[in-house]
Amino acid sequence: MKLRQLGVALALSGLVIGGAFAKEGGDQYPNGGENFYAGALPPPGNYFINYFGYYSGKLRDGDGDKVSGTGVTAWFDALRYVKVTETQILGGSWAMHAIVPIVHQTVKLGGTSKTVTGLGDVVFSPLVVAWHAGSLHWVAALDIYAPTGEYKSGDPRKSIGANYWSVEPVFAVTWLSEAGWELSGKFMYNFKAKNKDFRPAPGAPKMDYESGDEFHVDYAACKRIGPWAVGLSGYYVKQTTNDKLEGETLSSAIGPWSSGRKGEAFAIGPSVSYTMKSGTTLMAHWQRETQAENRFRGDKAWFKLVMPF
Repeated sequence: MKLRQLGVALALSGLVIGGAFAKEGGDQYPNGGENFYAGALPPPGNYFINYFGYYSGKLRDGDGDKVSGTGVTAWFDALRYVKVTETQILGGSWAMHAIVPIVHQTVKLGGTSKTVTGLGDVVFSPLVVAWHAGSLHWVAALDIYAPTGEYKSGDPRKSIGANYWSVEPVFAVTWLSEAGWELSGKFMYNFKAKNKDFRPAPGAPKMDYESGDEFHVDYAACKRIGPWAVGLSGYYVKQTTNDKLEGETLSSAIGPWSSGRKGEAFAIGPSVSYTMKSGTTLMAHWQRETQAENRFRGDKAWFKLVMPF
């Protein structure tokens, strides 16, 4: 492959919608997915959450410029089950959850595109603990991402999953004032295992590809008026370690990327929610990535349902 083509293949090699969104470098978490009430776990019971939406973006190089002939569009539907128990751990409520994403995506690479539909990478956690103290609510958890999504070695256009395991410590906090103001943030750090089945091109030998670890934050600020809430939400993601191929940091000489392919992005947009008397909540979000390097940059629209049962 030509150096530039190889560079694009490497940048797309970790392409996942896993959790349902396109990312460079194999990021499995759906950035921006948690906003309102991010740190406020509900009372003991069973809850269903549905995340449905759309993402469209163009690949950006190390300077934030568009890479010609590349792009991604995706429809996603992620189904989540949350169980909050009566059991107390260190004075907090013990809970557990699992998310199963379904994805329909089209990826364009080198001017040609492929469309694929299927299961993304499933995430689960047997350990979620939540505390409450007046206006302050906070949660600590450990999420585990399983490589359940379809992965096509040598052709990232046909891949939905990342093809590696990862673990992610989580801390989320929500402040709810008596006047109806809310500030929420969810802070995460993702530790990634190696993808041992990576091929830079069809027919090439398998190699070990290690996507860099990432720090990321979902956030929200809103005003609640009766059953309504209106505000802003978004996310920030920063890759903290280098992408590596066969143990060596990827060189900036391969394609238009900075050394190590460290991705970074920031997104913000309007959000609104409505809570029914039954406790069911409907949310809508639009998040625009205003800055991105070494990853995709685009727009994301969410429709979220939270329902107790």
